[in-house]
This record gives sequence, structure tokens and C-alpha cells, in this order.
Amino acid sequence: MIVGILKEIKAEENRVCMTPAGVEVMKNNGHSVLVEKSAGIGSGFNDEAYVQAGAEVVETPAEVYGRADMVMHVKEPQPSEYDMIREGQIVFTYFHFAASELLTQAIMKTNSIAIAYETITGPANSLPLLTPMSEVAGRMAAQQAAKYAERAQGGRGILLGGVPGVSPATVLVIGGGVVGTHAAQMACGLGAKVYLLDTSLDRLRHLSEVMPKNCFPMMSSPATIRELVQEADVVIGAVLLHGAKAPKLVSKEMLKTMKPGAVMVDVAIDQGGCFETSRPTTHGSPTYIVDGVLHYCVANMPGAVPLTSTVALTNATLPYAVAIANKGWQQVAQDNPAIKAGINVACGKVTYQGVAEAFDLEYTSVDSLLEAAKASQAA
Repeated sequence: MIVGILKEIKAEENRVCMTPAGVEVMKNNGHSVLVEKSAGIGSGFNDEAYVQAGAEVVETPAEVYGRADMVMHVKEPQPSEYDMIREGQIVFTYFHFAASELLTQAIMKTNSIAIAYETITGPANSLPLLTPMSEVAGRMAAQQAAKYAERAQGGRGILLGGVPGVSPATVLVIGGGVVGTHAAQMACGLGAKVYLLDTSLDRLRHLSEVMPKNCFPMMSSPATIRELVQEADVVIGAVLLHGAKAPKLVSKEMLKTMKPGAVMVDVAIDQGGCFETSRPTTHGSPTYIVDGVLHYCVANMPGAVPLTSTVALTNATLPYAVAIANKGWQQVAQDNPAIKAGINVACGKVTYQGVAEAFDLEYTSVDSLLEAAKASQAA
């Protein structure tokens, strides 16, 4: 198979979907790799490193799309790319379809095979390709919150850990999954008083055992959130519903009860955000203020640390990319339930339930498409 590595064109996105080391593994599995010129520069990998690993460097995204059987990105294809995507072509990237009906409709029209990193599902309902970026985003959430809590950045002028004789900041983390746990760990490490909310009692028991003593795991409820946002200097939204829109857990009315200059970091913004007042921002213009509360809603947070993020992402995605390239999407969907769960749109049909529900679109199972393909081949 010919695999294409595209340069990211989303604003201030410096990651690349595969390192030169990953290209070498692809080559060792018998596949050809096209890399768009300068694709790895933002992550510290020059074109020569890709050539030495066995890739062919090409000048334009059009050439990558025109020649590759499978193209890979980090972020979702942008409007300028829609017309380049070919029927039957595999597109393997983070899509977050449930946050954008425009993207969903555009990819449906291409009749391509959209395999989303974020819904590939492993054992115990794990999300192995979302996990590394969730780890990065969670840690960055606490890091950014600490920065924007400074007065010069628009915050209250509070040090998260305080100093002897001065109380530390109070941090509320909503969601006890990968993002929330890493955010809470970082905030605890800085010395803050951290409330970590989740709706699973089993998860809360686990967190109570493993988290530092300045972290207080609590059962999440609307009443608890309403109470704790009033105390919080920082609120971090870290809630994820697999492949679906994030629930709105902090309302606009709650903002009126919060401290002036409090900081809200919405890590769920890729899935529509879990604060009612959230809207996507960029690294160049990361914040805005609503009712005196500073919002940080950057949709590609790990893009600010592209070297770390790119290596972590390649470590996670490469085995799946090799499996898809080795077998093609139809065979790998039959053999690998994890990858089948990643197929969100195929042959013009929505094949992921959460995306169909988000926009009231017809849902078609991957299995039914595979059966139709078999019947067509038999005929």
C-alpha cells in the first residue's frame, strides 16, 4: 500500500502524524511512504530524515492525495482538502466528527473511508490512540491554568501552590479519566487543592487510593459542580463521551457565581466543549472572557509541544496504521474489532452511532457495508 503523510495546515498545528522511525517500520512491512515537503519541520524532523528512513518527499498535498491509498493526518482534513480526497481512499486521523456537521457531510460526500483515531477502542473500552494526546492535554491544562491565573495574563493573580502562610489555589477538575487524572496530578504537584469529580464510584475508589493527599475525589452531580465552581480559582473540563458531543456541565448562569478572574480550561472543546460558554480558540489567541471569567479553549493543545506529542502519537498509532496498510480496511475491520470501532464514515455512510445521533443522520453499521461488499463481489 502507498501511505501518505500530510503536512498539518490547521492554524498553529506543528505536529506530524508519523516520525521518520515510523516510516522505517512502514517500509519494513513492505509499504511505500509519501511525505509532504516540510511535514515534520514543526516537530523537529527535516525532510532528509524522512528520505533516510525510506520515504519519498513530494511537493504538494495534491500529490499525496492523488497517489496514496491511505493518507494520515493529525487533525481533521480542512476545507481546502475535501476535493482532494478520493472515493475509497482511507483517511486515518483525529476527526472528532460529532463536533462538526460540516466536516461530517463533507467526508460523506467523498465516499472515502474515515478511520478516526479517537474511537479506536481497545480492551476494557479503552481508547489507545486518544490516550497519549489526552495525557499531554491533561498535563498542559494544569500548566496553562497556572499561567493564566497570573494577573498579567488576565487571571486573579494567584499562585497555584501558594507559599508558606498563604493558601494554595483551589482547582476543580471535572472528569476522572485520562485527561482529568493527569490534570489533577499536575495541579497537585504544583501544590494546589484539587477536587476531582467523576460519576463512577469504582473510579473514585481507585482515584482515592492513587492520587496525592491534596486531591479530593468526589462524586459528580449538578449540585456538586454548582457548589464547587464558586470556590474554584481554576476549573478544568475533562469530560469525554466516546465519539459524541461533550455534555454541557458548567452553565452560563454558574459563571455569575464564580470569582472574578477565575480560569476555565475546556479540554473537551474538540468534542464541542463541556462549558456552555466555550468556543474554540487558537494558540495565537487562546483566551477570552465571559462574565469576568477567563476561558482557555484551544482545540489542539498538544500542538504546542509538537516534539513530545508527535513521538507519543506515533508510538500509539503506528501498530494500527501498519495493520490497516497490511490488510486493507475491509479485511482489518473483520479481523480487528478495535479498528472497526474507529470507522466513523465509510462509502458515504455514517458508521458510528454517536456521530449519527449528533446530527440526526442515518446510521449504517460497518458489518452491513462489509456484507454488501461481499455480495457485490460474489455477483
